Amino acid sequence: MSSCTALRALAVLVWVAAAYPVVFRARPVQAGLAVNWGTRALHPLPGDITVRLLRDNGFDKVKLFEADPPALRALAHSGIQVMIGLPNDLLAGVAGSMNAAEQWVLQNVSNYVSRYGVDIRYVAVGNEPFLKSYKGKFESATLPAVQNVQAALVKAGLARQVRVTVPLNADVYESPDGKPSSGDFRPDISGLMVSLVRFLLDNGGILAINIYPFLSLDADPNFPVDYAFFPSPGAPPSQASVQDGNVLYTNVFDANYDTLIAALEKHGLGSIPVVVGEIGWPTDGSKYANAASAHKFNQGLFDRIVAGKGTPRRPQMPDVYVFALLDEDNKSVDPGNFERHWGIFNYDGSPKYRLSLAGGRPIVPAKGVRYLSKQWCVLRPDASPADPAVAGAVQYACEYSDCTSLGAGSSCGGLDARGNVSYAFNQFFQAANQQRAACSFNNLSTIVTTDPSQGTCRFEIMIDTGRHELTGKSSAAGARVGSSGSWSAMLVLGLVGLAVAAW
Repeated sequence: MSSCTALRALAVLVWVAAAYPVVFRARPVQAGLAVNWGTRALHPLPGDITVRLLRDNGFDKVKLFEADPPALRALAHSGIQVMIGLPNDLLAGVAGSMNAAEQWVLQNVSNYVSRYGVDIRYVAVGNEPFLKSYKGKFESATLPAVQNVQAALVKAGLARQVRVTVPLNADVYESPDGKPSSGDFRPDISGLMVSLVRFLLDNGGILAINIYPFLSLDADPNFPVDYAFFPSPGAPPSQASVQDGNVLYTNVFDANYDTLIAALEKHGLGSIPVVVGEIGWPTDGSKYANAASAHKFNQGLFDRIVAGKGTPRRPQMPDVYVFALLDEDNKSVDPGNFERHWGIFNYDGSPKYRLSLAGGRPIVPAKGVRYLSKQWCVLRPDASPADPAVAGAVQYACEYSDCTSLGAGSSCGGLDARGNVSYAFNQFFQAANQQRAACSFNNLSTIVTTDPSQGTCRFEIMIDTGRHELTGKSSAAGARVGSSGSWSAMLVLGLVGLAVAAW
């Protein structure tokens, strides 16, 4: 979920997909665990620790939404295959200038492959560029950008190692009668889709599709809940299951994926490899976003991945890039508060729930993480939540930190008024690296050393981005952490200055 595009919540997820198993010529995609690593965090988990987290849990493929230097350097000689993204805001420039494409490839692909030994396998050109909600903004630039990046890879001598793809949202295809076998591309972009896929196919590229059953459920109160999940072995099929010829589709993932395959086959493009670029379930920020539902969905997904069980039209499971590895507290919440809570792991690399991999082996937490001091900023015991100054203080605190867990139905939605205020104050305090000036809300707040967490609501202590145990990397890794810490310190000074000025 992209830099997870801010408009993915508008994705139209087809409930249906294909019918008969068919023989296809798709080049098989190497099996393995794959995941999206987003970096929109105020206190990011250090790169070397993140890479160890990936390796400890068997993830041998990772997708980055942009060519993030600290992440790419941390991936050096890691044995992890990398897909890096070229963001939508760069499409026009790369499409209009071959030199711009060559420079981007030189700086963000060649440099990391040759200088750092990063195993880059794919460049994802754009991110869901054909979303209906974009109103055609990126349509004219996407294919030329893909062509120029491909030409730049050829010129750099990397075209055999690094392939091109375009991650697309599920709203690029549809089924007029609700059956996967009737799948076709959206009429307004049908010609563009055919040209794009044909180019990818002719140049050894792949297609990536983002599928989000959660978004269907979150957007439509009438969407059948059980159809969003993978059925448990032996469980009766959902009443919303779709009969398509002799195939019964019992979950939205199979139906959605096969609808795309049917559309490709309809245009003679059925041999293109199709990976799942994003799929997952958030744990907070919405009625349906909770740890129990996320565990149910992701465990079913991982069971399918480990078993290699694909869909009726493509029985072999493709590479599936789970969204996401970690929570990101600095992402846009335009689609919804859940955008910051897609991680399998919390912001600090601790598991949110037990998730079993091959052989029942559970996922394991990040190692070597260091935290700020065990202290929290809360509403003073003698201060009243009804104080006229409190509302403005809370609004200010949440503007510069993450308060998305306070929403109705979220993990902190059950707090009383005092708890709400304290949570907001603490989020700001932690975002500002616990500087004392960040807990000076007009003398309404105080610092405590007793954990104020309540029930499902966790009052967080942030990662100390300047202090952590390295995991065997060179001194360069320490320098990266120092750079990240310096960036955080600059942010902190700005936040504290604003806080002081406000009061």
